[in-house]
Amino acid sequence: MSRIIVTGGSGRLGRSVVAVLAEAGHEVFSLDRTRVEGLPAEQIVVDLSEEGAAAACFERVRPDGVVHLAAVAVPFSEPDRATFATNTDLAWTVLEASLAVGAASLLIASSPTVIGYGSPSGWEPAYLPIDERHPRAPWNSYALSKLAVEELVAMAARRDGDRLRVGAFRPCYVIAPEEWEGAETQQGHTVRQRLDDPALSAVALFNYVDARDAGDFVRLWLEQAATLPNGTTFFVGAHDSLVTAPLPDALAQHVPAAGGHAIAADGAVFSSHLAEELLGWRPRRSWRTELRMPEQPAAPSSRTISEVELA
Repeated sequence: MSRIIVTGGSGRLGRSVVAVLAEAGHEVFSLDRTRVEGLPAEQIVVDLSEEGAAAACFERVRPDGVVHLAAVAVPFSEPDRATFATNTDLAWTVLEASLAVGAASLLIASSPTVIGYGSPSGWEPAYLPIDERHPRAPWNSYALSKLAVEELVAMAARRDGDRLRVGAFRPCYVIAPEEWEGAETQQGHTVRQRLDDPALSAVALFNYVDARDAGDFVRLWLEQAATLPNGTTFFVGAHDSLVTAPLPDALAQHVPAAGGHAIAADGAVFSSHLAEELLGWRPRRSWRTELRMPEQPAAPSSRTISEVELA
């Protein structure tokens, strides 16, 4: 059993990560500004942006591993400069705190938005499905902050690789367990609404992942960090897309710039093959297994990616 710190453990992804790690027998400590009922972890209410707060918590816990999820989690929810400053400073602070207490491993959350889809100046994928080798082209402060976090991970692997195993992962659009039951998602609408109106999901290229599956990825990474290539970044997503129509048709209608690339009808725009190859991770849940579909889904929207706010 390892002692694991999860920053942002009260969040939509954090709650499932904590639950998966606790179920696997790890002693979990959630560091967050809020507390949630029933979380199987010792909850430490703290603002990690305050001077010395992270160092004090890490010194108290002395973790073996760290999962850093705390961040401004929604693009455009804060002013651009604040989003970039908060996300990069938190990641740097957690890296320093992990090194100071001799943690063995640190996994940091990035985002698929580093790829640059939805850019107002136009965007087209180099190829489909998109994997970790695809060029990155962030066009907003949120995506830029996540690219900076990935570069921080790469730097730490080069600089601190003899002391710390580090990695980054790009979880797709996270759907928490209660959201399959009708709770609102991060964008303020339900999963069923997202399926009924494909334009809502097109802005994220129809990507998604069940929070529990993402938690399984985190568990596997922590358990195998010592043998993985240090500093590796992974995509983590479902093997299908959050759309009822065949994926090529949905892309052609709602994301025309991506519609000219061949891709499987029941596939995903983002590939998680690397996680499967190196970790043996495979998503076990999809909207087809978790959500009962209505008999007569609503007609699809004709809006395109440029007409809807980026998810």
